Amino acid sequence: MDKQQLEQEFISLVGEVMPELTDVDLKADFVSEYGVNSISIIRLIVAVEEKFEVSFTDYELALEGYKCFGDVVALIEKKLDDKE
Repeated sequence: MDKQQLEQEFISLVGEVMPELTDVDLKADFVSEYGVNSISIIRLIVAVEEKFEVSFTDYELALEGYKCFGDVVALIEKKLDDKE
């Protein structure tokens, strides 16, 4: 899966998990721009694990590990590369 396709699928998933968010910018700080909290990020990561068939460690579930949705996409990309 190329990066652009991964980003599009991730943005679609964000819309499913957090329907209140519109026009998701992968580079925007999601706490200050979108009001994402730790529960929201855990829900999103659980959905990511299911959709992309990857696993996150407990450490990777912490909101503090991410500043923007692009950080999550980068980690998904790394996990998918490691699977190959």
